[in-house]
Amino acid sequence: MTDSDFRWLTDEEQRVWRTFMQAYRDFNAHLDRQLRRDSGMPVAYYEILVMLSEAPGRALRMGELAEKVSSSRSRLSHAVTALEKSGYVSRCAADGDRRGQVATLTETGYATLVAAAPGHVTEVRTHLFDLLTPEQLKALGDIAESMGAKMRGVCEVERAQDDEGCADDGC
Repeated sequence: MTDSDFRWLTDEEQRVWRTFMQAYRDFNAHLDRQLRRDSGMPVAYYEILVMLSEAPGRALRMGELAEKVSSSRSRLSHAVTALEKSGYVSRCAADGDRRGQVATLTETGYATLVAAAPGHVTEVRTHLFDLLTPEQLKALGDIAESMGAKMRGVCEVERAQDDEGCADDGC
């Protein structure tokens, strides 16, 4: 592929892209620091607890949980191990499937999530939603939906490639 065949970003697209990425990194780093300081957990662990809290019976198969938090199964397994050590999550074999595992939010984990949520939501509101007009909020939602629809299929393929060699839900 030659330079003439390639669609480089325009100066404006480059400016928006870099601004978007820097804002995302700064925002995520801020949320991570806030959750570590106030609740002793990184934002990735908080997200796992949220997904489990919203699941029926507060439990999900590890593979489904990995998809919900956009993680490889091996990376999720390490996080769940840390959450188990804290008493926030328990893990057991899936019914009828010796290879599959189910992560369940414990009462301690749920209480920790409930305690962490107000501080987290306050930071999200203060540093994102309070800055936007109703029109900007709608536009952000539309943009996120468009990106999400495109990226779900791409990420599904990439996760499958990352998880090659792993048992069904056993990694």
